[in-house]
Amino acid sequence: MRRQITGLHASDRCAADQIPDGLFLVRVHRVQFRKYAQKPYYTIALAILEPRQFADHVISSRLYCSPKALWKLSWFLRDFGYDAELLGRDEVDESQLVGLKGVVKISHIALNGTSLLRFEGFAPSSRWEELSPTNLENPQVA
Repeated sequence: MRRQITGLHASDRCAADQIPDGLFLVRVHRVQFRKYAQKPYYTIALAILEPRQFADHVISSRLYCSPKALWKLSWFLRDFGYDAELLGRDEVDESQLVGLKGVVKISHIALNGTSLLRFEGFAPSSRWEELSPTNLENPQVA
C-alpha cells in the first residue's frame, strides 16, 4: 500500500535550516516572563539582523531569574542598552526590551535527546563590526 504524506521529503531539512553556533547581531523581537516552580525565566525571541544569510530568522531561548542566574540576565540587559534607571531599581519592563539591539553568541546543546539553543554571551551592538565573523576570519592589519 502506498500513501502520500505531504511535507515528508522536507522533514529532514530542519538540520540544514538550523542556525549555526556563533555570533549574531540581533534585535529583541518578543519577551515573555514565565513563573515555573523555583526557576522563573524570560523567554527571549531575537530577530537576526546579521549575518545577512540568516536575516529575518528568529531564535529564542531562556534567561533564568533565579538568584544564581541573575548575572546573565543583568549582562543581557546592560549590553543590549536597557534603561539604566529601571535596572538600578531592579525593574524589568518587557515593553522596554522589544526593539533593543545587541550581539549574542549562541550554541546548541543536547538535553535529554532534545536540541536546545543557548545564549552563551552578549555584547553591545556597537561592537558588531569588531566581533562579526567576517572580521574574525579576515583580521585587518594596522
